Amino acid sequence: MNPNMIKKLQQMQKEMVKAQKELEASVFYGTAGGQAVQVEFNGAKEMIKLSIDKETFDLPEDLEMLQDTIVAAINDCMRKIDEETQETMGKFSQGLGGMPGMF
Repeated sequence: MNPNMIKKLQQMQKEMVKAQKELEASVFYGTAGGQAVQVEFNGAKEMIKLSIDKETFDLPEDLEMLQDTIVAAINDCMRKIDEETQETMGKFSQGLGGMPGMF
């Protein structure tokens, strides 16, 4: 590999690390049940907050519905994290496609 190619790859690696850190520091939101359940996660998929509208659920009768709604809100948030991660990190893999000998 020529020195210019190595420099480009090193720069791309630095940019990828920076982008990954920014993603991990970002906050993502998920909701379900018409916002009866709201969750916050960081980009590292660690839950920060769970909010439940107590007026929506009549416990203990609605316990199963509450559980399902929590799962749906978490899944909504995970999809958003995955989509943003794919969009952000995908830019780097697209850049590698144009380099000879890569992909």
